[in-house]
Formats: sequence, C-alpha cells, structure tokens
Amino acid sequence: MTHGKGKKGGRGSGLRGGRGNAGLHKHKIMHMIKYMPDHFGVHGFKRDPSLVKRDKIINVGQLDDRFHGKKDIDLTKEGFDKLLGGGIVEHGYIITVKAASQKAIDKIAEHGGEVKIKE
Repeated sequence: MTHGKGKKGGRGSGLRGGRGNAGLHKHKIMHMIKYMPDHFGVHGFKRDPSLVKRDKIINVGQLDDRFHGKKDIDLTKEGFDKLLGGGIVEHGYIITVKAASQKAIDKIAEHGGEVKIKE
C-alpha cells in the first residue's frame, strides 16, 4: 500500500518536514541556528534623510534658459550649490557659486566669462 515509504512519505513534502524554509521557527530551529544564524532579523542601517546632503546642481547649458539676459549671476542666492559643464555656453557670464567643475570653468572662460568660487 505505501510501497516502503511509510505512512506519509509518498504524499507531498511530509517526510522532509515541509518545502524550502518551512519550519525554521518551529521544528527546524536547530538547523537554522547552526547553519543560517543571520537568516532572520534586520541587517545594516539606513541613515536619516536629514543627515544626507545632496548638492543642487546646474549645468552651464541651462544658464541661458534660466537666467535670460543676466550677465552677473549669483548661483548661491538662486539655491544652487555646484556648476557642472554639461551643455553649450553662448554668453560670457560672471558666476558666483560654492563649487564648479573644471570643465564648467573652462567653458565660461572661453566666452570671456569668469567663475568665482565662494566659500
């Protein structure tokens, strides 16, 4: 009747105590403690968003669209932290900013402008 498999051995996953990780907090607890001690629980940490500082950036290609007609631009007062060199510069600007990439400084200088780094 059971063909040598015992009473429940041939039905589902009865003989091995369930499929996969079934019973890790019950009948397979010693296996979990010995072979998978870090399986459950919280690992690592996530910093509070108020502690993470992200610089607000602007590319030199966006200066014409955003500050049309202005030649002297103070990006720190406008809320930007860093000037990057993406895009095409069409005018010479005098820009004051906290930080700028070398590519941005070179592009502004090619058109007769100047980048002042403000501390």
